[in-house]
Amino acid sequence: MSIESISKARRSLLFVPGLRPDMFLKALGQPADIVCIDLEDAVALPRKDESRNLTMDLFSRSYDTQSEKMVRINPITTRHGLSDLDALFDLECPPDALMLPKIKSANEIRILDELLSTENTRQLNFCVIIETNSALEQAIDIARSCSRVTSLILGGVDMSADLRCKRDWQSMLYTRSRLVHAAASAGIDLLDVPYLDLKD
Repeated sequence: MSIESISKARRSLLFVPGLRPDMFLKALGQPADIVCIDLEDAVALPRKDESRNLTMDLFSRSYDTQSEKMVRINPITTRHGLSDLDALFDLECPPDALMLPKIKSANEIRILDELLSTENTRQLNFCVIIETNSALEQAIDIARSCSRVTSLILGGVDMSADLRCKRDWQSMLYTRSRLVHAAASAGIDLLDVPYLDLKD
């Protein structure tokens, strides 16, 4: 492993809700490798449009930061997800990457790759959340689907619900092992389940 690859390792990820742009600015001042604005789970349905507008306003300028700036959009099979994608085309300084939830197949990634081919969206990388059994079955194909896919992340809460199992280490070990192999085969990063105990 080269020194350059080590320096770009995705070791830490901070999520901030789309309704709190002030938290995004504060998070950029922290030594996190990734700062991700969440437009999906962190935002109630009636406020999706509001959070999108607030988030996109943040990318009207560039930031002097070493953190990878990421936006977790809504599922691309939903109206809000399509609206999130549409808003990206007008950004002056797009984020570095999109986090993609509820992906079930490699074809969805390939279609998205073709769709985001304009001058200001073609540089967007993808971090794909693997959170359904369908996605797990296609994990290697998803990881290799296009060069924009630079990382996978395990969506443990939804995955355990889909598999009807506990969200503990032993129950999710097989899932984690499959994703380790998929990411290694594609030469990309793999991120584990976000740490949810905010009191610790």
